[in-house]
Amino acid sequence: MIRTEGIKKVFWDKKEGEVVALHPTSLSVNEGEVFGVLGPNGAGKTTLLRMLATILTPTDGSGEVNGYDILSQKEEVKSSIGFLSGNTKLYGRLTPTEILNYFGELYGLGKEEIRVRKEELITLLNMEEFIDKKVEKLSTGQTQKVSIARALLHDPDIYMLDEPTLGLDILTSKSIIEFIRGEAGRGKTIIFSTHYMEEAEVLCDRVALLHKGRILDIDTTEGYYNKCQGNNLRDIFFEYVNKSEGDINES
Repeated sequence: MIRTEGIKKVFWDKKEGEVVALHPTSLSVNEGEVFGVLGPNGAGKTTLLRMLATILTPTDGSGEVNGYDILSQKEEVKSSIGFLSGNTKLYGRLTPTEILNYFGELYGLGKEEIRVRKEELITLLNMEEFIDKKVEKLSTGQTQKVSIARALLHDPDIYMLDEPTLGLDILTSKSIIEFIRGEAGRGKTIIFSTHYMEEAEVLCDRVALLHKGRILDIDTTEGYYNKCQGNNLRDIFFEYVNKSEGDINES
């Protein structure tokens, strides 16, 4: 469902010159898989997801999403994914109901399709108690649920979620994790970025460890346990980071 070959992104900074946000990266995500991109802030997670979603254009390399080329078939890619950005903004004066109706029309859905899908998401995300309140009156967690519903309203085959639980309280995070798990059970292909090791451990079929714009490894949690000394994904990540920085220093 998702494939990249040597995808790379370089930005230009007036002081530092060329800044490599993501070094050449090749990966694949299978249909129905939950694929985690795990790394600290600034590792390149958002850059990777935004290139896959065609929001950013790669400096080099190629990629496909749902069979569509991310360079030449951007509209087709966008129509087949639900993308949640880490800094999604919503219209504060509108209610979640109004936002979902508006975006449903933008997605080209009919009124009955919007009604049915909206009711599904309201139930799945436990949005009943605030669905008709203005967004500017909602909590951070409630706003995030509206953002997720907006991104997935058209019931896409692929979910791209950038730090979906960032800054949320433990109860809201739990409900969103349960939602992701449920959608995976429906056969959705999900790629999401996080710096929360525990999320990756409980949700993902495979995890890519990303550090300073480089993929250190891609494996299942069990695979990491079999070849590393750490007893949890956090310790395993540090093992890879220490080894990678040692390799860089030696070279």
